[in-house]
Amino acid sequence: MATSLGSNTYNRQNWEDSDFPILCQTCLGENPYIRMTKEKYGKECKICARPFTVFRWCPGVRMRFKKTEVCQTCSKMKNVCQTCLLDLEYGLPIQVRDTSLSIKDDMPRSDVNKEYYTQNMEREIQNSDGTRPVGMLGKAQSSSDMLLKLARTAPYYTRNRPHICSFWVKGECKRGEECPYRHEKPTDPDDPLADQNIKDRYYGINDPVANKLLKRGTTMPHLDLPEDKAITTLYIGGLGEDITDSDLRNHFYQFGEIRSITLVQRQQCAFIQFATRQGAELAAEKSFNKLIINGRRLVVKWGRSQAAKGTDVREGYSEMGTKLEPVPGLPAALQPPTALEHEAPANYFNLDPSRSPAVMHLSLPPPPGLPNPPPPGFGPPMFHPMGPPPPPPMGLRPPGHIHYPSQDPHRMGAHASIRHSD
Repeated sequence: MATSLGSNTYNRQNWEDSDFPILCQTCLGENPYIRMTKEKYGKECKICARPFTVFRWCPGVRMRFKKTEVCQTCSKMKNVCQTCLLDLEYGLPIQVRDTSLSIKDDMPRSDVNKEYYTQNMEREIQNSDGTRPVGMLGKAQSSSDMLLKLARTAPYYTRNRPHICSFWVKGECKRGEECPYRHEKPTDPDDPLADQNIKDRYYGINDPVANKLLKRGTTMPHLDLPEDKAITTLYIGGLGEDITDSDLRNHFYQFGEIRSITLVQRQQCAFIQFATRQGAELAAEKSFNKLIINGRRLVVKWGRSQAAKGTDVREGYSEMGTKLEPVPGLPAALQPPTALEHEAPANYFNLDPSRSPAVMHLSLPPPPGLPNPPPPGFGPPMFHPMGPPPPPPMGLRPPGHIHYPSQDPHRMGAHASIRHSD
């Protein structure tokens, strides 16, 4: 138990004793087997000044030790983490959340009114089983577009880094690589982010981080409508491996009738085609830069027209827009047939003098890039009773040449034999 707990020692019945802290995933760290130290009534809450149970832990390797700063009652009243005081649902400062939801905080600031207000909130939390938000946040209707755009869906462990070494800044640190603090240049003291106050962050006033995020929210990019009115397909990127077509259908069916959903697991993307252009426009407007499914923020873009896809494919690009690289060893693209080839000249049909006159052979010129076959009478016979001859061994092939079964002129039908019955 702490020896000095301020002037709030007379009301011990309101001191808080808890078994587990209320933390966000970033402050908790990525190690699932984390160890914590627990000190009963170790500190006073920095908001309500009541003694509470303090937890202390290290969130990871080369990270600084962290501890709880406010009591659980103050944390539940604002639905924030006990350490970083960021919203548990969106990972944003309280000022950004309250501004987006149009919540006006009327929490008292004086000691007597603050204690009375805290006791009433504790009674309301107990009646709600501690699972639902209380106060003005509990009366809020739903989330706003700005919250969905700015919400952080993944942990940001960079926030747990050690502080900057003050001895290194003065050039007096002698620990070297063993120093547990960062050896980096400190931020400019005139920078607004360098002046942060925990009470201003909790009450949602004069928070420099919140002001920065609010400015970013006003300058968020928007999705332009394609000029081609026939485009009714949306591109959804960043799916991962746990999002299925049923998850996408459950979200997008509310905007209009869906004609088809195509999943491309290799690129972790999907193409959703709507039956009408109006449904596609509504889905793009409601989902761009704020689509979160199964905890993942997805990318929403308009699909390309069929004319653009055909142009890209003819110019050597795939349907996904990536350039196709030539495969070494394969012949170049076949040239279009000429007029003489369409006429099928008579010299294509030759009679082999070494065989019966009843055997007629069809000899077609090989595709470009393949060696010419030997003339009749030289080399293996044109018609083999056991099928076409096998390809030459790998040691006898010219260097740099890759053999595929489809390149075998005998398998491609370049030479065919027609035997007439007597």
